[in-house]
Amino acid sequence: MPKENIYKWLSISAIVITLDLYTKHLIQGAFVYGEHLTITRFFDLVHFHNEGAAFGFLNDAGGWQKWFFTAISITAAIVITHLIKKHSTQKLFCFGLALVLGGALGNLYDRITLGYVVDFLYFHWNIHDFPAFNVADSAISVGVALLLLDSFKKPKS
Repeated sequence: MPKENIYKWLSISAIVITLDLYTKHLIQGAFVYGEHLTITRFFDLVHFHNEGAAFGFLNDAGGWQKWFFTAISITAAIVITHLIKKHSTQKLFCFGLALVLGGALGNLYDRITLGYVVDFLYFHWNIHDFPAFNVADSAISVGVALLLLDSFKKPKS
């Protein structure tokens, strides 16, 4: 397995982390907590904090969830890095893993340094809304979708 492949995948993760942290930094500098800026009828930029996981799961659990999700993120990063090393020539699989790794580490940084994750992308339509999210969450979602797509590919004979 060529080391260049491993570094290529880890570079994609590093780009995700950089974009995630930079956009969160911009939001924190431009918005006070809870502030909304309407961009379209269905999209706002906001400054929210999420102490839980995706979609606010366990957001109000009393604090233990910070360490729980930190442990999950660290474990996932170790497993994903191992999988990337082991399968570095499988492009779709490793691209999905690289996106998930970058997203997990971007949110992990927030969780460790701030105690919560900064969310700022908020989609809504009339009275319906989707929980606010960030670049890391987007990368994780796209990465998981790519992993699912990869799982449906025919195995090579």
